[in-house]
Amino acid sequence: MTSAVSGEPTHAWAVERPGPIGTGPLTRVSRRPPDPGPGDLLLRVEACGVCRTDLHLAEGDLAPRRPSTVPGHEIVGRVVATGDAVDSFRAGDRAGGAWLRGTCGKCRYCRAGRENLCPWSTYTGWDEDGGFADLALVPAAFAYPLPEDRDPAPLAPLLCAGIIGYRSLRRAALPEGGRLGIYGFGASAHLAAQVALAEGATVHVLTRSARARELALSLGAASAGDAYGRPPEPLDSAILFAPVGDLVPVALEALDRSGTLAVAGIHLTDIPSLNYQRHLFQERDLRSVTSNTRQDGREFLALADRIGIEVTVSPYPMDRADQALSDLAADRVNGAAVLVPG
Repeated sequence: MTSAVSGEPTHAWAVERPGPIGTGPLTRVSRRPPDPGPGDLLLRVEACGVCRTDLHLAEGDLAPRRPSTVPGHEIVGRVVATGDAVDSFRAGDRAGGAWLRGTCGKCRYCRAGRENLCPWSTYTGWDEDGGFADLALVPAAFAYPLPEDRDPAPLAPLLCAGIIGYRSLRRAALPEGGRLGIYGFGASAHLAAQVALAEGATVHVLTRSARARELALSLGAASAGDAYGRPPEPLDSAILFAPVGDLVPVALEALDRSGTLAVAGIHLTDIPSLNYQRHLFQERDLRSVTSNTRQDGREFLALADRIGIEVTVSPYPMDRADQALSDLAADRVNGAAVLVPG
């Protein structure tokens, strides 16, 4: 093991009793610093994005997989210690920890380059503690090297919101120069939209938030309207980022012939009955999006750097993580909420 940390307690937020955010499911805790295993990095957290998945965990939409879990899977940090088997990072390096934390590497999905579907996959902030903390452990094999000269706060949302938005865009099968509809316009959506625009798409945003509509237009969207409204033209592809099942038939009906709707979230409220003629006929496709592969992460981070993606950040002190989740639940966050130390 290289480098070390003091034995002073590390502070974190843990989900003690999942429930509505107003009941205070997050609790401040103090723990001994975690010890890195042979393949781990110990990161001192510089910033951690707040994802809707963290909200789902806190409120119990995602059943906790272990007691008193620390959420957070958009982790930017400095390596303070490494396991004995790590040779890809050194103490002082900046590294990122993301949602996908581990896979078996042996199943037919892993062997086919579809590790996001590995039945034995594990996830940061769900299976193991995440980045709502001073210190966080990240497996080196699933960590990303990050630029040394950037503000850490705008880097954090790239590690999940950006990566999953990128995979959702690819799953939506947007043709070259196509017409894309985006339903919901939070952290992930505002990054995916910029990728689509850089690749020549026409983007129409549909969201209930007036502030999000303003952000969409400022980034170059051709239109921005209400989530249940109709876009000004038929869509070749659509991505549903809002975890609202009622919007599935709305988005399907907005598709042109042979269009594709990708549902981006890990959690979705129930989908109402679909009418075959209105919603699926004429070879319209409905697809889900499940996590991401490390290759998705590498591709997106390189693309984000190349196109100069703009990350709209709403920063919160680490000791206000509960407020950040509350604001996210109430759609009061513009862009991406990010926790920063101090």
